[in-house]
Amino acid sequence: MSRITEIEYHEDSSRRFAALLDRPWHVFLDSGHPGSDAGRFDILAAEPYATLTTRGAESELRTRRGVERSNEDPLALLERLLGARSPRSVVLPPHLPFAGGAIGYLAYDLGRRFERLPSIATDDVGAPDAAIGLYDWAVIVDHAERRAWLVGAGRDERTFDEWDRLVERLSAPGRAAAPQAFAVTSSVRSSFDADSYRAAFERVQAHIRAGDCYQVNLTRRFDADVVGPSWPAYLELRRLSPAPFSAFLGLPELDVLSSSPERFLKVTGRHVETKPIKGTRPRSADPAHDAALAAELCASAKDRAENVMIVDLLRNDLGKVCEAGSVVVEKLFDVESFANVHHLVSTVVGRLRADAHPLDLVRAAFPGGSITGAPKLRSMEIIESLEPERRGVYCGCIGYIGFDGDMDLNIAIRTLVRREGRIFAWAGGGVVADSVAEAEYQEGLDKAAALLAVLGAPSFG
Repeated sequence: MSRITEIEYHEDSSRRFAALLDRPWHVFLDSGHPGSDAGRFDILAAEPYATLTTRGAESELRTRRGVERSNEDPLALLERLLGARSPRSVVLPPHLPFAGGAIGYLAYDLGRRFERLPSIATDDVGAPDAAIGLYDWAVIVDHAERRAWLVGAGRDERTFDEWDRLVERLSAPGRAAAPQAFAVTSSVRSSFDADSYRAAFERVQAHIRAGDCYQVNLTRRFDADVVGPSWPAYLELRRLSPAPFSAFLGLPELDVLSSSPERFLKVTGRHVETKPIKGTRPRSADPAHDAALAAELCASAKDRAENVMIVDLLRNDLGKVCEAGSVVVEKLFDVESFANVHHLVSTVVGRLRADAHPLDLVRAAFPGGSITGAPKLRSMEIIESLEPERRGVYCGCIGYIGFDGDMDLNIAIRTLVRREGRIFAWAGGGVVADSVAEAEYQEGLDKAAALLAVLGAPSFG
């Protein structure tokens, strides 16, 4: 039986989340509020009653009963963990996005479970290909109604036994001890300098001229040595770059800090939505110049061509599991403005088949076409041959799927990954026939501006 208790609303949910930083598997799906690019709902949770992690061919399921290892498809394992889709309890407001279920990430390299890909790039981060917790309780913050609730699904017998303790902890945000400072202790390293990026760019262009592909997303990785906890770095990132699909995941092996502006897949009932981004211009502090940059993006034939390639790819991906004729382009070439960049965004919708599970949609569309290229498989093969290191969490997805089957996942761009004493960031863009190497190189720096500001600052905390 579900349970819900209303708790005090705070405009900045990071204050409340600080009370969970000492709990295992603490997760914060952050709508970027307060901020000009804010969404509506924040989701905060910790202490999952089960966890699923995947490395290569093996997945590990941990519960209080012990550890189970399996070579089964990890999405099939997750579907089994979630159980049959259960309707919302009448005690829960129907507009809330999440009332218990799975929260975590699927890394880009989990795509190897669904497609045959070469293994060339180095996996020097060594993070799991998937890390997902099953959460029986969560805090849902509604910034439109300015209300907040603790909700519980009742699948874990301990939840209601500890309910009063949870309410007390979550009703006193900001009482957690201040963390020690986060600091970067080395220079920032990059997988490509200008010359090596140009060489990789030229190889992509050669593949395009040969007819192997139409577009390839070429990415650079940055990394640095760090000390101290990751949470202060996330606070700085969300200050510099608020975004509607942001997230902080504090996991046993790594921390994930994301300020993603891009939705990968959303399922509400059987309604499906994806919002691919292709096309970028930097923001300007001068309003007239800023408006001119947005207008230039909207009018760019090159950026429109890139965008429509990915829209077509996603229409095909959604068509694998949606009802025939239901997949349509709802919006094409909208300009959406974020803290550091303008983006060209399209919206594709469909209706999930009655016999399909939302995770079937993930399997059909993973990883997202906007961060691979077209055609997808060939682009991924080229990416593997050109990028020196595997992407890991970057360009995978972060989000939730509830016990009721509703799902919302981002594309994990504008993302930092902290593992032990190193932190990693990535930035990339789609290369097409008429791309210019210098412009693509600069676009990557524009996208990475907030990430590099976090890495370049001496300390936060």
